[in-house]
Amino acid sequence: MTLARVRPTIAPRPIIAPMTVKVAQLFPRQGDWTEAEYFALPETNRYLELSEGKLIMPPHPTNTHQATVGALYRWLDEFVQARNLGVVRLAPLPVRLWAGKVREPDVFFLAREHSDRIGEQFFGPPDLVIEVVSPGTRRVDRSEKPAEYARAGVAEYWIVDPSAGTVEVFVLQEGAYQLLARWSRGQVARSALLDGFEMPVEQLFAG
Repeated sequence: MTLARVRPTIAPRPIIAPMTVKVAQLFPRQGDWTEAEYFALPETNRYLELSEGKLIMPPHPTNTHQATVGALYRWLDEFVQARNLGVVRLAPLPVRLWAGKVREPDVFFLAREHSDRIGEQFFGPPDLVIEVVSPGTRRVDRSEKPAEYARAGVAEYWIVDPSAGTVEVFVLQEGAYQLLARWSRGQVARSALLDGFEMPVEQLFAG
């Protein structure tokens, strides 16, 4: 019996369509993006951030991340609206920290006395920011963003970590964040900025 010799199949190199190249050339190179070009992007490209002339695409959120963001938004918005303290928003919505630095916090609060920072296309620096940590954002949420939010004058910064089951609250003191407290399941997280705002950690992660 003679076995037929089978030649290995070599996959052809992918061909980049000329039209794709032309479309890519319509956009600035990384490092050259301006605010005007960033805000001119179609709405379908939201969730992009702008930093040092570069577009940043955060990792896609997970179900746990979104469930936690939803719970945080509902609790905080109900508290703020009941007392007419300001507005609460959630991503995707650009927040311009300073010229050329645009982030999209998971949840943020802007006090009524700072209503001049509300814009149709973007907001100015909030008074309180909450970031929900996911594996792909852990380093940025704990290093880059705290430094940026502190520089922008954000008075309070929350780091909510579903995998660890913790809520950490930082308050701005002399231009840097100081840890107010770290709460875990069975405890109640509290805000220093919003007197009376409390959140049972166990309920936050129940979903």
